[in-house]
Amino acid sequence: MVERYVTKLSREAPSVRTAAGAIVTATLVLVIGSGVLIRLLDSKEYANIWVGMWWAIQTVTTVGYGDVTPKAVAGRSVGAFVMLEGIALLAIITAAITSTFVARAGREYSARQAEGQKSDRQMVEDRFDSIDEKLDQLQAALLSLRDR
Repeated sequence: MVERYVTKLSREAPSVRTAAGAIVTATLVLVIGSGVLIRLLDSKEYANIWVGMWWAIQTVTTVGYGDVTPKAVAGRSVGAFVMLEGIALLAIITAAITSTFVARAGREYSARQAEGQKSDRQMVEDRFDSIDEKLDQLQAALLSLRDR
């Protein structure tokens, strides 16, 4: 299921909703997984799983109040991973928002260009119609002069 979702994301440009959903899901999995893992690896500092979750939320959002910190090497390793993932998630959020704005601007520019091309074509057709009209008038005038 996850593989199909990732494949779909890599094939198509995700919408803001899809990207946000992926980011929220990844963040939730990271917070829950690291909260449980930190509780298991550094149980002296983390009295229960909820303290581990609190620490994980602080760390993944890069807030880091410092009220709970891992002391064991394994806990610090988990902390380092969560910090790096938190920074990556912020970068992904920024990139998703930016790419949405860029894609929208590109679509709007293309639409304006398409409208401009249509109006240029219409202008050329109108010009040809005007020339045809004038030629018809000139031809009628020449015929009337010749018939006199």
